[in-house]
This record gives sequence, C-alpha cells and structure tokens, in this order.
Amino acid sequence: MRRSIVFCLVTTLAVAGCGVGEKPSATPASGGKVELSFLVFETPNLNAAFWDAAIARASAKVPGVTIKKLVTPNVDRTGYAKQLDASGHLPDILQSVNPAGFAEAGKLAAFTDDELKNFIAPTAGAVDGKVYQLPYNTQVIPVVYYNKDAFAKAGITETPKTYQDLLDVSAKLKAKGVTPFVVGGGGADTWADMYPLTGTVATDVYAKTPDFLTQRKDGKVKFADADFTKAAQKVADLAKQGYIDPAGLSRSYADTEQAFRDGKGAMYPMGSWFATSADNNKPGFEIGAFPWPSDDGTPVTPTFTGGGTSVSASAPNVDLAKKWALAFDEDKENNDAFVKLDGSIPAIKGYTPPTDMGPVYQATVAIYQQGMKDNSIVNAFSQETGDGSLPPGLADKSALGVQDLITGKKTAGEFASYLDDQWTKATQ
Repeated sequence: MRRSIVFCLVTTLAVAGCGVGEKPSATPASGGKVELSFLVFETPNLNAAFWDAAIARASAKVPGVTIKKLVTPNVDRTGYAKQLDASGHLPDILQSVNPAGFAEAGKLAAFTDDELKNFIAPTAGAVDGKVYQLPYNTQVIPVVYYNKDAFAKAGITETPKTYQDLLDVSAKLKAKGVTPFVVGGGGADTWADMYPLTGTVATDVYAKTPDFLTQRKDGKVKFADADFTKAAQKVADLAKQGYIDPAGLSRSYADTEQAFRDGKGAMYPMGSWFATSADNNKPGFEIGAFPWPSDDGTPVTPTFTGGGTSVSASAPNVDLAKKWALAFDEDKENNDAFVKLDGSIPAIKGYTPPTDMGPVYQATVAIYQQGMKDNSIVNAFSQETGDGSLPPGLADKSALGVQDLITGKKTAGEFASYLDDQWTKATQ
C-alpha cells in the first residue's frame, strides 16, 4: 500500500489546506503571490521549527512566493518524491531529493551557470552537463565517530591509521566485552547500514578508480571485479569476526544513534551530520572522530557535495521557484542553522561557519580539510548523484544487499554479483 499521509503545518507562510500531493494552480495565489509546494524531511536534528524558520527567511527575500510545506513520512524523501510523481503530484521545490531519474525524464528545471556562480563546486552532480540540484553542502561519508572512554578502557591510545590498525582496535574492544561497531538499518532506514561499505569502497575501489561507476555504466568494470569484491569482503569479515553485531540491523537510524550514545558499541561509522548532534546533545562520554583507514594508511576521504534544492519543471513559475530555491540555500542564517543542527559543511563561496562550533564538528571539518589538502577526496559510494552515480533505485537495493552481507546470507562474491544483476535490471 502506498503511504499517502503528508503532514502539513499551516503558518503565515502557507495557505490553509494540505491535500496529499495537492498542486497549486498556475495562477497567482491571493494577494498576487504564487503558491509553491516545498517538500522537506524531518529528523531529530532538522525538526519542524528549523524548517519553518528557514522557509521564513527565504520567503522574506522573495516576497512574490507563498510556500506550502510538505513533509515526507520518513527520511526517504527521494522514495516519497517518486510516489508523488507517480500520482502526478511532484512538488514544485524539493529538498535533498536525488535528481536521478527525475532529471533524465525532464521533470526538473536546470540551473544556469549564472545561478550557480556562488557555489564552490558548481558542476557537482551534473546530468549530461546540466545541474538540477543546488550543490550547497559537502558531507564526509563516513566518519568513524568513537567512544574515547571505551578506547581508553581497552588500552587503545591512538586512533587507527591503517586498516590493520582498525582490526587490531576492534579485537581489543571485543576482548573487553565491547562491540566494536554500531551499525543499524531497520525498517525504512536500510540506508544506514551502508557506511562500512562506503568506507571500504572508498579505500579499495575509488582510490584506484575514482570514476568506477562511470566505467561500470560503460561496461568497462563490474562489481564482481576483484577490488569491489575485496571491499565487500572486508565488511563481511567485520561481521564474521563479531565486530559488527547483525542484531543491530533491526534498529532504526534514530535507535542506532541512541545505541552508540548508550555505549552499546565503541565506533559509529556515520555521515558528518552526526557531529553537531554529538556536540549539542553530549552523551556520558567524550566522542572523537577519525577517517575510515586504508590498507597502507594513505588518506582517502569519501564525500558527497550536493543535497540542495531542486525545482520542478512544471512549477507554476519556474523562474520564481528557482529564485526562492537559491535564496533558501544561499541564506547565511539558514546555512548557520544547517551547520549548528546538522553538521553541514556549506559549499558556498565566502561562507564561514559560526565560531562557537563544538569539538566533534571541528574534528569532522578537520578530516575534510585534510582531505582537501592531501587531494584525497573521492565520491561516497551510494551517495553519488548525476552521471557518475548508481541507476535509480540501486542505492536502496545495495543497502538491502549489505544486510545480507552482514548477516552472512550472501558472500562477498554473491553480493557483488547481485549488484551487477540489479544494475542490469535497472538499466534495461
């Protein structure tokens, strides 16, 4: 059954009424304003109050617009956007929705070079040379956040620099009765189990072949090739050695974060957005951060740049919708709020974050900055958008496959072949 409940908060920014997928008419709303629907998602970090305030700031800069806020039923905003689109009700403006599939089908409006002039990576996520999602934010995926107290009690005095170091640390933690890694992915949050694999793909595949997915599209490589299979084998071995508890896969994203906070594991591979959550809501122990290590210790920093707003090509007024989207993503107070609440690293020229950021955020940004200095930035597997990305739907299939990899239902070779099969099905 299709989930069709959309929550709507009616404020002075939005007109009354919030039918599922309800599209504003092509004529201006009362008072000469154009009504535009805006699809957002709520998390423990980005709650309703955050979105309402951010919408208000953008709307103040574009007075010709009235915004109707639509909220996804869960954090899978791309999946929900697909549901709305299938029923003919694609929202006018979409936040952090993967443009893959939508762009190729002509459902989104492309941004011009002039509209992208304030972004550090203006071509990030381009589809056939055109950008359909504002590249306003960079995230490091994953960062390994760790419990400093658990490390100290296990006699661990340094963070891992090589992959063997990571295995040695895991063995010491397990010997002390501590589960090394907290990994979840239950219910609608299967994506949350991906990050150990995202780390190993970065170090074992993308460090050698940064355009691996483009080459996969061209038929030059396969997931079943040795490098990718090795990356998958590392994750399978972490579970086999008891360093990842398969029982944790039943936890939702929120419950997985809470499990780390409750000390149910010592390391938490997660996106950089966790940093400010750790600073703003400190657990009973100190949290540190280190990058996922490679075999020889060579730095590799998997990142994603994008995640901003997109505009429907069928919005009542596309130019006005793009103007509002730019105002939303470029607003200094909005970006400060994203930084403080969700650990964003805004990719806006001239932007400087608030000076009072906490130690976990600072450690996270230091990992990114070191990656820039070392020229070790690569894509974060399953997070890519644009031409060098997985076909629509395959990221979700990958996350489901990782569950089988961790539980032992699939070997690394079977998992790799599964991805090749799913790629073929998705592109036929």
